[in-house]
Amino acid sequence: MSNDTDGRSQRERMLAGDPYIASDPELQRESRRAAVLCEQYNRTSVERPDERQRILRELCASVGEGVEIRPPFFCDYGSQIRIGARTFANFNLVALDVAPITIGEDVQISPNVQLLTPTHPIEPEPRRAKIEGAKPIAIGDNVWLGGGVIVCPGVTIGENTVVGAGSVVVRDLPANVVAVGNPARIVRRI
Repeated sequence: MSNDTDGRSQRERMLAGDPYIASDPELQRESRRAAVLCEQYNRTSVERPDERQRILRELCASVGEGVEIRPPFFCDYGSQIRIGARTFANFNLVALDVAPITIGEDVQISPNVQLLTPTHPIEPEPRRAKIEGAKPIAIGDNVWLGGGVIVCPGVTIGENTVVGAGSVVVRDLPANVVAVGNPARIVRRI
């Protein structure tokens, strides 16, 4: 276990939201575990939903009843992903869970959506040293993310909100709105 000067492991630093070294051996092991489980998940047959659910529950921190994620699905660790009941994610969901990703109940996620918690330093030296950070993402109940939506680090999306296809969400969105564009802007109240 690799420790920083404050005595915490890189994993502890990552989970606390502090800068950490992404190439740390413990984190690399956890990432490989997730990659293996994602690979297994992505090879499952639609005719074997129980196997698919078993792998998803092993991969993620929590998965509610009736959740369906169509393969392929990709994540960094899985251990920081919580998915509420009856949520549906279409093909090619990318959930980089360096920080927690919380997805509410009855959420609809269209194809090619990216949920991105990692942050990187702007200065070249810390980037070269593989120092990263992260900010959590929270998606409220009954949200609909259109195809190709990108949700950036630290964003919270309120319940019942709809985010239009191709939008890039860089700031929090309140409940009960429609937002579109890059950056996503509120165009209507629901």
